[in-house]
Amino acid sequence: MYGDAATVRKILTGTGDTWAVVGLSNNRSRAAYGVAATLQRFGKRIVPVHPLAETVHGEQGYASLKDIPFPVDVVDVFVNSALAGEVADEAVAVGAKAVWFQLGVIDEAAYERTRTAGLDMVMDRCPAIEIPQL
Repeated sequence: MYGDAATVRKILTGTGDTWAVVGLSNNRSRAAYGVAATLQRFGKRIVPVHPLAETVHGEQGYASLKDIPFPVDVVDVFVNSALAGEVADEAVAVGAKAVWFQLGVIDEAAYERTRTAGLDMVMDRCPAIEIPQL
């Protein structure tokens, strides 16, 4: 329901190549680190978004979505479900085209708000699992 094949394909192949990865830091043991590397291997530009604003995988980091000085196409969310809705709302506010909530990140109200705002959205899926299958 929250990740139909057509929406997954559209986000991964047609929405754009600039992905803000919220929760991405230089902590190699976190899932965001490996997923961002996979996205890069498939030609996506990753933009780390983390309070520390670290440079990760050679890309400048930013403390928040609103601090990114250029458009982002997809906001990939690696925060817990309690915080994810706020990130989805920020994605709408900065003009992103799509929001992707990672495995285990579910907020049905945020999904409805984001879809109502006209963005594509996937929840509880991982682009690093999906993209090699396309």
